[in-house]
Amino acid sequence: MHLGEELAGRGLRLIYGGGSIGLMTVIADRVLAEGGEVIGVIPQALVDKEVAHLGLTDLRIVGSMHERKALMADLADGFIALPGGMGTLEELCEILTWAQLGLHRKPCGLLDIAGYYDGLKRFFDHMVEERFLREEHRRLLLIAQDAGELLDQFEQFQPVQLPKWMDGPVPPAIR
Repeated sequence: MHLGEELAGRGLRLIYGGGSIGLMTVIADRVLAEGGEVIGVIPQALVDKEVAHLGLTDLRIVGSMHERKALMADLADGFIALPGGMGTLEELCEILTWAQLGLHRKPCGLLDIAGYYDGLKRFFDHMVEERFLREEHRRLLLIAQDAGELLDQFEQFQPVQLPKWMDGPVPPAIR
């Protein structure tokens, strides 16, 4: 099922970057069409370029991309990455790093449509094999090809309970 339909059908609100272009706009419009709530968070510079989605339930305008990401993280109960580019990858890795450090305890997921993220999944597995990433932290990233399945995983999510690496002994890989 479509992510927008799943979110609205489950009574979950969508929080995204507030734009009127791109894949996330399609999702936002679908949530709205299904009677759901959509909050957009967009920097003033993008509003000035006339790319803000003006039909959202709530559009919050901030001063910078850093403020945008921080507010979106505060408002969200979980994070889903769809196929995307460098910005998507950067935001995914940042939110996973925050989870690894214990800065939040919210589920993070990939909606892996048509195997788009197969290479990234292999890379994360490689990080575990090379001991740059704990297996427990690798499991912070939930993955599914179906929106309903991914949201079911979110409902079952249990945050990792590990001491931060800097609180414990130095891992053998970096001694």
